[in-house]
Amino acid sequence: MNSENFQDTTVLIVDDEKHTREGLRRSFEDEFDVYVAANIGEAMQVLQNESVDVLVTDLRLGGEDGMDLIDRALKLPKPPVCIMMTAYGSVDIAVQAMKRGAYHYVGKPLNIDELELVIKRAVRSRSVEKENRQLKQQVEQHFGLENIIGNAGAMQPVFDVVRQVASTRATVLIEGESGTGKELVAHAIHNLSGRPKARLVIVHCAALSPQLLESELFGHERGAFTGATERRIGRFEEADGGTIFLDEIGEIDASTQVKLLRVLGERTFERVGGNKPIKVDVRVIAATNRHLEEMVAAGDFRDDLFFRLNVVKISMPPLRDRMEDLALMAHAFLKEFAKENGRQVREIPEETLRLLMAHRWPGNVRELRTAIEHGVIMCNGLKLLPKHLPTFLREEGGLPLLPMKPGPGTEKGRFEPEEEDLNLSRMEFRLIARALERSRGNRTEAAKLLGISRRTMQRKLLDIEEGHGKSEHH
Repeated sequence: MNSENFQDTTVLIVDDEKHTREGLRRSFEDEFDVYVAANIGEAMQVLQNESVDVLVTDLRLGGEDGMDLIDRALKLPKPPVCIMMTAYGSVDIAVQAMKRGAYHYVGKPLNIDELELVIKRAVRSRSVEKENRQLKQQVEQHFGLENIIGNAGAMQPVFDVVRQVASTRATVLIEGESGTGKELVAHAIHNLSGRPKARLVIVHCAALSPQLLESELFGHERGAFTGATERRIGRFEEADGGTIFLDEIGEIDASTQVKLLRVLGERTFERVGGNKPIKVDVRVIAATNRHLEEMVAAGDFRDDLFFRLNVVKISMPPLRDRMEDLALMAHAFLKEFAKENGRQVREIPEETLRLLMAHRWPGNVRELRTAIEHGVIMCNGLKLLPKHLPTFLREEGGLPLLPMKPGPGTEKGRFEPEEEDLNLSRMEFRLIARALERSRGNRTEAAKLLGISRRTMQRKLLDIEEGHGKSEHH
């Protein structure tokens, strides 16, 4: 009938008339993997021992009822798609079969081509449902808490607060530098809440002018302003029953702040150009890369709105404060982009990790993600080498790190260079990089290895970077 391959499709035909079930077996065995049964007992034995995709059963099975078989089949861990066939055709029986969970209903005498078509449609329907379930699971996993990569101590408070607050209705404010994963946390809170099947509506506040943002959030009536040729439903209405994520909340203007304050307090608002109050049930999550307390002190952000937003605060640490997670994230991004781009690369050697560890990542996780994507695209082999990384990382690395050997202070975790180099800045950089490598990016442990405080190590890295920047300009 078509070019699709259904030979892996398992069909169970149940009929108490041997002539009918054997005839159907012969008709379909070239197209499907066919089992037959004469009664409910035999059918259940097949269903429990085999993976059956489609069950085709007669309504009358001697003294038994095919409806009962459908009921039992649909209660199995992996239920088949059920098709009812009977000579006792009537609309009432068809409706009853569909209500009990049957996919379709065919009458006797059977039209073999029609039944084959129905079976194939049932298989396609089951396949679509399975794909939809898998897609939903993938989406939930992508945005679930388990997919926020990180074992660093700095991330544990984030995980703890997300778990604690997710099931509540509390407004959440997520603070952190750009690229730290604030939107991912918002997704996790929504998906772990009591309303994960409802919508999560995302609004990037900084991307819109004040007038457009107000219309985007609250909608507008026809004629509200030039170009408003029809009524528009706002994002708060779209999110009714679910969650709205307001990214970069610190960028909204004073008039929008007033309207937002009302929504948070009364759960009502009016469309632009309208006067009818609209009530919504929306959970609000906001995010900012600015210090709202400082904006409040400067008069740039309403203090009452800040207090409404700041019911529960989550502070996202920058990547430079959780460098022990860098290798973990880099490998996760490598796997993702290799699959996405059809590349075979699957390994990040130590020399590449050292280069990644030496960068301060002002763009945080987003910058790291982009760098790994670039590297995967530029790599045709199995290993992601330094030459595959973006130019700024390779230039920043400067001279290659010299091999190190245990020095006299090895028992205390100290190291000395294998080759003589009298440039103090390069020496310090190499020692710090080596310590970070040994400690897998844990800066506290690296400082202990070097016999200095974490603050001192941080200052030295900044001094080295500033010196490197000046040397490039001369």
